[in-house]
Amino acid sequence: MDIFGILTFIGGLAMFLYGMSSMGDGLTKLSGGKLEHLLEKLTSNRLMAVLLGAGVTAVIQSSSATTVMVVGFVNSGIMKLSQAVGIIMGANIGTTITSWILSLTGIESSNVFIKMLNPSSFSPILAIIGVFLLMMSKNDKTKNIGTLLTGFSILMFGMSTMSSAVSPLADVPEFTGILTKFSMPLLGVLAGAFLTAVIQSSSASIGILQALCATGSVSYAVAIPIIMGQNIGTCITALLSSIGTTRNAKRTAMVHLYFNVIGTLVFLVLFYGITSFVHLPFLSEAANAAGIAIIHSGFNIFATLVLLPFGNGLVSLAKLTIPDGPEEKADEACQMLDRRFLDSPAFALTQCKHAAAAMADLTEQGLYKCISLLNSYSSQTAEEVETLESRVDHYEDALGTYLVQLSSKKLSRKDSQTLSMILHCIGDFERISDHTVNVMQAAKEMHEKSLHFSDDAAEELSIYGKAVEDIVTMSFQVFKDEDLPKSKQVEPLEQVIDGLNAQIKNNHIQRLQNGKCTIELGFILSDVMTDFERVSDHCSNIAACVSQVQNGGFDTHEYLRTMKSGTDIQFEKEYQALTEKYRLPS
Repeated sequence: MDIFGILTFIGGLAMFLYGMSSMGDGLTKLSGGKLEHLLEKLTSNRLMAVLLGAGVTAVIQSSSATTVMVVGFVNSGIMKLSQAVGIIMGANIGTTITSWILSLTGIESSNVFIKMLNPSSFSPILAIIGVFLLMMSKNDKTKNIGTLLTGFSILMFGMSTMSSAVSPLADVPEFTGILTKFSMPLLGVLAGAFLTAVIQSSSASIGILQALCATGSVSYAVAIPIIMGQNIGTCITALLSSIGTTRNAKRTAMVHLYFNVIGTLVFLVLFYGITSFVHLPFLSEAANAAGIAIIHSGFNIFATLVLLPFGNGLVSLAKLTIPDGPEEKADEACQMLDRRFLDSPAFALTQCKHAAAAMADLTEQGLYKCISLLNSYSSQTAEEVETLESRVDHYEDALGTYLVQLSSKKLSRKDSQTLSMILHCIGDFERISDHTVNVMQAAKEMHEKSLHFSDDAAEELSIYGKAVEDIVTMSFQVFKDEDLPKSKQVEPLEQVIDGLNAQIKNNHIQRLQNGKCTIELGFILSDVMTDFERVSDHCSNIAACVSQVQNGGFDTHEYLRTMKSGTDIQFEKEYQALTEKYRLPS
């Protein structure tokens, strides 16, 4: 094998890895984050978790990706360590589907129908269809299908190129001599583990082994320990991913490692124990791609059947390795926004939505508390308002950073619009939270100076405050549910609040003229009213933002101009009804 043969093999390997990545990306985007939600929800039954882990991994073509996702779930508190065990076992079974797909390259027959089952026969057709869909379609789903088909074709072409590049090695005695040494169990396991740890994909390393079978020099005695080692080497991805996580997340990665190491040891002891008494002729035979797939699946199914009843034992072993320590203080925002989820953008975006909804809840709590302070001041409630505002600020920082990172990932057009919507809305949430602190400080000033609004001013402010509470509740619900019909109810209430603001200011001037109010109280009232009005403006922005994303646009100014133009009959109806509801006493 000369330098050109080596370059051909490397090129084939590059295409193989790229094809596998593209195919996984296409499948993941088609799922739209649904697979990750299944992992999150359906894991209470361990057998179901095994089946689910196998199914999800078979679809996304990567046990490493599944295991890293599970580490993220445990780190985020979404999933318990005991729930993760079954998924990890199932992921090892699911990853074997790739070796079965690659084994189709060994199909040979003169029958045209059987020959068409060979990927070298049908993958060019899939490539043409995939490229056509990518170039001609504007639909995200169709493009994802095109990515999937093209990725599969590149994967198969890379596999074929690797096999062709290594076939001349069949006539090189030195190559055969090197492979013979790997029939020693320990050396074979180490070689398989090292190769997989370097490329961080057991599916890819199995594919390389299947390609080497084209030389006819890889016997089953050589292949078996290498396959065992490949299962251990794939643990490196989860172990690296667990760095800097919670104890339970680290334990999840250790469960993955212990499952593969113990499974390998049990299998090797039993297998080589049997071969020491019983001669197995097939061990000296040349392995083929289908045989590799059978061994790969057989081992992982065997390991799962043996260790599934001892799942709690694996958890205990992981806890012994990483013992309990001081209580870890959870960061509620960062828990939801685990960086491991960025490898599954659709799911990561869903987590951002959950985090933004939690941020909205904190903001809403702060608003209710600050309004209550105007009627009955409490230093404890005032401190709670400040604490809530601090937590909201933290959410905005964490979400903003995470969303920027997520924006660099491959997102569908709809997901990109949703990301922009969340980014805009969290700014409004944070500004509303700032206004709650302003209102709290106004209430504090009144308390410290023993100031009180007149009965008329207090009643007007109560009505105004109720309208503000209602618009906040409504707009935040619009954001959480992406409720388009309800979003159209926000702007009429914002207009009513603007009218209330003008009326109360006029009434305040009259009270000043009649000596029923002081200038000092007037300044405080004006500040509170300004904050309330600003809050309603931000609520209007939120509703407009959600509505525009739902309609596929993002021009909020045009949307608000159209709503207020007077040509919307529904708007006028809502406005009149709300004017009556929040009418000030005469």
